[in-house]
Amino acid sequence: MPYYSGFLLAVPTANRDAYRDMAASAWEIFKEHGCLGAVETWGVDVPDGSVTSFPMAVKKTEDETVVFSWMVWPDKATADKGWDAVMADPRMKDMPEMPFDGMRMMWGGFEPLFTAGTPA
Repeated sequence: MPYYSGFLLAVPTANRDAYRDMAASAWEIFKEHGCLGAVETWGVDVPDGSVTSFPMAVKKTEDETVVFSWMVWPDKATADKGWDAVMADPRMKDMPEMPFDGMRMMWGGFEPLFTAGTPA
């Protein structure tokens, strides 16, 4: 059964290109360790909420944009093994500094409940 790693974070809007470049570089490493696909989305219609919202969840500031991302793995066991391998991969130490505040990033692992069409 597929398994998904999901992420929600705020990236300084001025760092859009640096974030995209970091994601593209990291993808090469994740792919080698079993990840099937990755999607990085840049918020264009992410409203503030009054009780809860994506911007509130990541404590987005005026100069930041919400990013919503996910990675697809063949199964949870591959994801667990892949994440361990990625974190131990020496190339990760050569990655540039994250162009966002990692303390405000949220992540988690998910099993599919329902899919339709052609999910990425």
